[in-house]
Amino acid sequence: MDISLGINTSFAMNRFPCPEDWVSVVANDLGLDTVQFTSDLLDPFLPASLLQRDTARIRELCEEAGLRIESTFTSVHSRVNHVLHPDIEMRRVWLDWLKRFIDISSELGASGMGSHFGIMSVPDNTDPGMRAERIEGGVAAWRELSEHAAARGLDYLMFQPMSIPREIGETIPAAREILELCRDEFAVPMRLCLDVSNGDLKSDDPCDTDPHAWLKAFADDIVCLHVKQSLRDKSGEYPFTWEFNTQGKVVPEEIIATMQSAGIEQCTLFLEIKHGERWPVEYRVVSDLKASVKYWQPAIEAAADR
Repeated sequence: MDISLGINTSFAMNRFPCPEDWVSVVANDLGLDTVQFTSDLLDPFLPASLLQRDTARIRELCEEAGLRIESTFTSVHSRVNHVLHPDIEMRRVWLDWLKRFIDISSELGASGMGSHFGIMSVPDNTDPGMRAERIEGGVAAWRELSEHAAARGLDYLMFQPMSIPREIGETIPAAREILELCRDEFAVPMRLCLDVSNGDLKSDDPCDTDPHAWLKAFADDIVCLHVKQSLRDKSGEYPFTWEFNTQGKVVPEEIIATMQSAGIEQCTLFLEIKHGERWPVEYRVVSDLKASVKYWQPAIEAAADR
């Protein structure tokens, strides 16, 4: 199996905004070589001159440190409605924003770009006719993005199934429906970035909150995972430290065993762990990430021998 461990750079948001700093944390403190770069660190709304300057600097620093930016992803500040916004002009603005993020992704050497599919307003989501119209428009927007991605040399786009209906893909059938809608006339394939802690807690089917069920259901569609510890009785975005592992449902050996049985031969697992800007967790960010890497390493190394 070609299973590797990397990190999503959401940990660096407003803590390590300078690339010299987050590159050093990833390469030197964590000993990782694969990154999923997030838009919080280089917002496509910034002036073109700054984007050009910083993409060149980030790529240079990553090459010097032996880091590879495998993919890019939107993040906290861009968790907005974007291509499902109720206002058509706002949808167009966010479509152009995503195109610029594809441009950034290409300049950074990434193979793919991802986000949530889109988020509906409460009124749109509760109106069946409007919900169907929004999804149809979202598919058309992602089809347009796929053409832009192909022109910029990307290999794939991806979306992350979320945990409530208006954020799209909240159950296994709902995520499957979106994937099927995104197969027709896409210039590059739409893939999945699966978050092991997502799924609708109100679903009647326990599979919808079982990461192993998701891995089996989408074995042919998953390009990467977001991993964080999630508790047995509720979802979460916790580090893999003793405090949370004793209560957690995400066990590296079990996740990788399911991936193997499902036929997933190649995949990157990106740590995506959230620390609130509060005492004391603010001061444990790097140490918690180091502990999380250490927790996953034996299972990753064992997978390489299979």
